[in-house]
Amino acid sequence: QVQLVESGGGLVQDGGSLRLSCAASGRPYSKYGIGWFRQAPGKEREFLAGITSQYGSTIYAGILKGRFNISGDVAENTVYLQLYNLKPEDTAVYYCASSKFLYVTVFSTDYDYWGQGTQVTVSS
Repeated sequence: QVQLVESGGGLVQDGGSLRLSCAASGRPYSKYGIGWFRQAPGKEREFLAGITSQYGSTIYAGILKGRFNISGDVAENTVYLQLYNLKPEDTAVYYCASSKFLYVTVFSTDYDYWGQGTQVTVSS
């Protein structure tokens, strides 16, 4: 059974930082890419970043403008999303998801397993 568990969310002030973790089980991160998405109230779920273990390849959404960094630990089967310079508009539930493929894409339909999400709230 494939399971993804996010952690690390919380309440931070404008300009603060957080590190989110996505612990995967039942499907090796070494063979399936992992992506991070977020969904704010009343908005569509949006892609943030993705990583494949092969060559450590990463992709990012342009909206992030370098404020987020994704990394992974193959041995721990865990992927991290470091969030810097957080703004109130970053407030959302953050999800990690396992790609159907080795590689990652920006399309949520290319991911077949999702975590339960972790809430990030940025106060002004």
